[in-house]
Amino acid sequence: MTAADMLRLLEAWRAAGWLRSLDLAFARFIAERDGDAPASLLLAAALVAHLEGRGHSGLPCAQLASDAEALLAWPPEGLQALRQALVGWQPGSAALQAEWSARPVVQANPADDSGATPLVLRGGLLYLRRYWRCESRVATQVHARAAAHEHARAAAQEGSRAAAQERTRPQPGTEADALLDQLFGPAPPGADTTDTDWQRQACSVALQARLSIITGGPGTGKTYTAARLLVLLQALRPGPQPLRVALAAPTGKAAARLRQSIQKALHGLQQQLAPGLLDWAQQLDPARTLHALLGTQPGTRHFRHDAANPLEVDVLIVDEASMVHLEMMAQLLEAVPTTARVVLLGDQDQLASVEAGAVLGDLCQSTALKAQTVVLQKSHRFDGPIGQLALAVNRGDAATAAGLLRADPQGPVAALPSPAAAAVWPVALRGRPGAEGGYGVYLQLLSQRPEDAPAFDRWARGVLQAFDGFRVLTALRDGPWGVTGLNQAIERALADAGLLARRGEWYEGRPVMVTRNDAALGVFNGDVGIVLRPPAAAAAAGRPGADAALRCYFLEGEDLRSVAVGRLADVETAFAMTVHKSQGSEFGHVLLAVPEEDTPVLTREWLYTGITRASRALTWAGPLNPALALATARQTRRVSGLRDLLGPAAG
Repeated sequence: MTAADMLRLLEAWRAAGWLRSLDLAFARFIAERDGDAPASLLLAAALVAHLEGRGHSGLPCAQLASDAEALLAWPPEGLQALRQALVGWQPGSAALQAEWSARPVVQANPADDSGATPLVLRGGLLYLRRYWRCESRVATQVHARAAAHEHARAAAQEGSRAAAQERTRPQPGTEADALLDQLFGPAPPGADTTDTDWQRQACSVALQARLSIITGGPGTGKTYTAARLLVLLQALRPGPQPLRVALAAPTGKAAARLRQSIQKALHGLQQQLAPGLLDWAQQLDPARTLHALLGTQPGTRHFRHDAANPLEVDVLIVDEASMVHLEMMAQLLEAVPTTARVVLLGDQDQLASVEAGAVLGDLCQSTALKAQTVVLQKSHRFDGPIGQLALAVNRGDAATAAGLLRADPQGPVAALPSPAAAAVWPVALRGRPGAEGGYGVYLQLLSQRPEDAPAFDRWARGVLQAFDGFRVLTALRDGPWGVTGLNQAIERALADAGLLARRGEWYEGRPVMVTRNDAALGVFNGDVGIVLRPPAAAAAAGRPGADAALRCYFLEGEDLRSVAVGRLADVETAFAMTVHKSQGSEFGHVLLAVPEEDTPVLTREWLYTGITRASRALTWAGPLNPALALATARQTRRVSGLRDLLGPAAG
């Protein structure tokens, strides 16, 4: 097959919907850059671009021939067309990769992230250079922090030996151990791993490491542990000045929850600790989104803070780290001085980031960070049916999960008797037996607008908090089970029930999600707000032009802020949202809308993440069989070379 034949074939695949226009455009770009590029390389170029859109860092050449179905999730006719195109050449063969490596558009086995070719080939993975560079940068940062940690530890050991010889100070670790005893209680003598206090262990590890990971499911106490780690670090700091601490998360909602959780945990320690140990907490800066922390620069992918202009921090704690995509992790680690401690909090069993990479999972499973990773194993919140359901899904036990959903129609977890999408509307309006509420709760509060302006902020906070009492989560963007279809149907059902009055695109009570970062407005992708009429406009309700005063209100912890609706260009209605977009959030009652037709999006990680967004009740809407068994058995496997890049420095 000639290169021209291949481009025509790729055009047909794009027309069939198997490839994106962007994938085809990249193959054409490679053909323009290299007029003698073989057809096989043009096909690989289109597929590496396609896989980037599916969250993979690169194209695993051997898997393309051996397991294309799992890799691409194309329909049978698409896979058959691919098999026919592969006749006569083996993507994983040394000969073919040698042929690709000789092309001017491919750099093979680079030692670092320098170079300018659009494609990189290493270890059987074909990368877009951008993602090779990101993986290389992350690996470089991990190795640098490991080396800095070893250097600091060796220096400390040498200093301790000298001090012991001079008998001028106590044995190393005594002060830290005493503080750990205050925070967690004395460690039981001779305890085995079944008795290990993993929260205490996580603090001990993070005290020593420049980069550490604390992972665990919801309710295992990640932020509880992080708060105690801050107490330890501040108490053991050299000099009189408190450490400079930054708290961050990928979304505004997650950042607000991080700050609240840290402050709550610190407040609970006030009576437990000696006076003065928490004085620094009064100056703790608010948690910020990663974009805000690094300093977004409009019109560019670059941030104000980078390796040349690092953050002025001694400790950085990042929550919901599973949501941090590969490029962001590279930029973040480069912007933090290697002298600072970085602590990543997250749940490695959750969905990976929407964009390319599964960095937290790669870091947790790498040998390079094995000693710096602690898994918290006991949930202090999910010990009932929701927790049991999440655990069953996580271990691939579909039978137990189905039994829990069928056990009690009025229990904390239940499946609706009808698999039709129409079964969602009554629950969205008023909840279900055993899990009352729905969106009627916040809309009822919406109708109780206070007359006086001073009470408005308190009321607005209540409306936003009530809205978080219920949420519809789904897997798809389009169709009756997708975000678009569900939002339209729920909006219509609420209006028909007299619970909201829609007047055009913008109306009071409309919940919206921001879909693009806008640093100038202070809103970021994933932020959810509710449209309200501010106090000054309330009296003008019903008069011509009154709706022009509508503003969208956002809540970050207890901080209420608003933006005029006319300035919000990139938003969508948010009665229903994808599970991906819900990460970092928690809702009282979650309705999990599962489409009637199977889709590759329905995976074990998707189910687990959706289930664990619920704190009080979980309702399954849609077919239970075979959807539950299929999704539970299907695990996400993102292609990445990061683990291999981290491996050599593990010793």
